[in-house]
Amino acid sequence: MRFRDRPKGDPTVADVVAVLQVAADRSAGENTAVARSCAGVLVREPLDGLPDVVDRAVEAVGLDALTRAWQSGWQPLDLWQLTRRRRPSAAAGYLVDLLAADTVRYAEASIAPAWVVQLRRLGSEFWWLPARPHFGQWLARAGMDRRDGLELVIALLGMLRRLPGMSELIPPPGTPAAGSARTSASSAAASSASGSGIPSAPAGVDPKMLTRVRALLAKAESTEFAEEADAFFAKAQELMTRYSLERAMLFADGDGCGLAGPGGRRIWLDSPYVSAKSMLIGQVASANRAKAVFHTGFGCVTVLGDEVDLELVEVLSTALLVHASGAMVAAGRQLDRSGQSRTKSFRQSFLVSYATRIGERLTAADAATWEAVASELGDDRLLPVLVARTQEVEKLYETLFPRVRAKRVSVSNDSGWGAGRVAADLADLDVRRAVRS
Repeated sequence: MRFRDRPKGDPTVADVVAVLQVAADRSAGENTAVARSCAGVLVREPLDGLPDVVDRAVEAVGLDALTRAWQSGWQPLDLWQLTRRRRPSAAAGYLVDLLAADTVRYAEASIAPAWVVQLRRLGSEFWWLPARPHFGQWLARAGMDRRDGLELVIALLGMLRRLPGMSELIPPPGTPAAGSARTSASSAAASSASGSGIPSAPAGVDPKMLTRVRALLAKAESTEFAEEADAFFAKAQELMTRYSLERAMLFADGDGCGLAGPGGRRIWLDSPYVSAKSMLIGQVASANRAKAVFHTGFGCVTVLGDEVDLELVEVLSTALLVHASGAMVAAGRQLDRSGQSRTKSFRQSFLVSYATRIGERLTAADAATWEAVASELGDDRLLPVLVARTQEVEKLYETLFPRVRAKRVSVSNDSGWGAGRVAADLADLDVRRAVRS
């Protein structure tokens, strides 16, 4: 629609919404020429004197785009991760604000605790004056020209409006499932005194235990001595595995009261070598009674399992990726006998080998901890609980991913394979060598 063709009166918010939707849909790809053209239209006559009309339309289209994304299985952290990879950094900042504007539309009791955790991690808060549209205040805060800001946001909205479907891991706000996902009255506490508009984050895995695990992993990443790193990684694995098994038995002894079924979360990977890195996530997941699926088009991995096991997989995978990347880069550039670069194949093979060896080590560490816990609690009590949990995870996996295809990752550099295996040995997770806290 061309605003100059209107028979009478100023353009309305609905008029601008219609134009923005068309422009966003046409600029969904990497070509932002349509977004640039539309931004130019929206700052010219007759809209140059009606900034509030444009700003309210921008917010309306943005909130509608989020609703579409939630209905397609996307989550706040997913959108942020995708935005920071495919759009300028300012677009990710705008998205965080849009998430806060979206959240206040729902009753607090209708927002799942896991959703709240993601919003907290992103620092999403309602900071602007509600009497005025958000977009103009965001432009001032970001120090951005109005036309440039419109171009950036229109391109972002185009990406959000054309997202493909993902498996729903957390029920979106406002749905009955989201309300029922709240595990206790305390997790539905009032918003914080800061006035952010975001509900309080719920209690999950024991924070004291998780703090100990992260401290051990941080020490493992910072030490220059392989044996110390080995011991720190091992203790972290032991703590989380023991906690997971003992918690499972606690709920089993209570007839399962309060025990939620398996869930899922997505772990996003940075380029390059995302396929090889996804293998590491898969190995960590497999060793900890979880299932992993790699989304090749986005560079993320969906992990399914018990809440504690999911936390273990994410925390441990993050630490191991840092360790693997550091060891890989430390190996330096690789050349063949003719002086041609073999760095890419070396690093690809390095990460695949590292993932394979870590999987072996984690499986052995988990088995050792399981044996120790079983001897304390009784194998006849622990085994049925773990079998039941495994069956639940498999059922969820088959429901969410009925058509998963195996993906092969090539290894073409023997030196990289050998170096990766050595690096994985230096991050040995054998609990028999764990330090005592």
